[in-house]
Amino acid sequence: MAQAIMADSFPPKLRGAAFALYGVTVVVAPALGPTLGGWITDNYSWRWIFLINVPVGLLAMGLVFKLVEDPPFLRRFKPGEMHFDAVGFSLLALGIGALQILLDKGQEDDWFGSNFITSLIAISSVCLSILIVWEWHQKQPIVDVKLFRIFNFSSASLMMFLAGAVAFSSTILMPQFLQTLTGYTAEKAGLVVSVGAALMFMTMPVIAALTSKVPAKYLIAFGWLLSAVGLYVSTNLLSLEISFRTASVIMLVQYAPLGFILVPLMTSSYIGVPQDRSDSVSGLTNFMRNIGSSVGASVVTTILARRQQFHMVRLGEHLNPGSPGLTIAFQTMALHAHTAGNLGAQVSGLALIYQDLMAQAAGLSYIDTYVVLGTGSAAMFLLSFLLQSNDPKKTEQQAGH
Repeated sequence: MAQAIMADSFPPKLRGAAFALYGVTVVVAPALGPTLGGWITDNYSWRWIFLINVPVGLLAMGLVFKLVEDPPFLRRFKPGEMHFDAVGFSLLALGIGALQILLDKGQEDDWFGSNFITSLIAISSVCLSILIVWEWHQKQPIVDVKLFRIFNFSSASLMMFLAGAVAFSSTILMPQFLQTLTGYTAEKAGLVVSVGAALMFMTMPVIAALTSKVPAKYLIAFGWLLSAVGLYVSTNLLSLEISFRTASVIMLVQYAPLGFILVPLMTSSYIGVPQDRSDSVSGLTNFMRNIGSSVGASVVTTILARRQQFHMVRLGEHLNPGSPGLTIAFQTMALHAHTAGNLGAQVSGLALIYQDLMAQAAGLSYIDTYVVLGTGSAAMFLLSFLLQSNDPKKTEQQAGH
């Protein structure tokens, strides 16, 4: 709704700047979350992460009542003329609710190996399929599915879906890697993510200026290219001996492209769409980004688990009696045997070997995940050139007249 309000409030020539400021909240806030959440968790209680939303929510509600107005085309409707699509709303709530739960619990419950997850897949598939058919024939649909007939909107929605997946995955992968494999605290891991957020905050004014001079699809293509390169760089820098500086560099190269992707995508979504359907555009594009975040988190979790298992098997094949690493480990155990019992030293040494094996396999699984995300970014770079091109100079002239 916030995006729809801005689309109605600003003329086309200022829309890019407005969306750039909006993009600051979309990208920077989730990036600052781990730092603030880590500090609250380390110093107070994790419960305050939720309680802090109460005063913020009350303030936002007060500002909405005082400042937000309906656009002219909505004010033309008289009370009672607006039809609430209760059937569509119910199908949407049930279908998306089931989808969110199965994405959250899928890997934990082994996906199709769980009757619970299989049931949720069936419920979500049936509800969302019926929703599409139902909404197609509604005059006032809660989800305007007919917008997807517009190729530009469909392409922008697909990119917004993947942008949500890449952005959210980047936000959760690095803190998780640092806390589980390198011993960082929640607050220190959050500080690494905040470095990327600071870069986003500084680049947004530049991106806002570029949206009024450069066609959106070229900015989007540049952003996806930067994303693919940044994720490739991440695969080369990531290691279990990573320093705070190197981790910060990884976050910088992953966050630098997001402004070039998200802000022009918001602008591009409205090209060729009537103004009275701008609320539907903003609702669907933000929906695609949020679902992309959920799907991205689920896919990333699954890739990490499956690839860690794969690498553990492959690395374990090299742990044979003649391997140099295992020989050194057993020599170390022999030294410890002088101060501890033979059995205790062997058990302790084997446990350390297994622990190191798991850590190495986990590190390689994170690299594999970055490869998958980078491949998706490269594919979106090619799709960017199929988007309908807007002419910022022509739009500015029309807005002036």
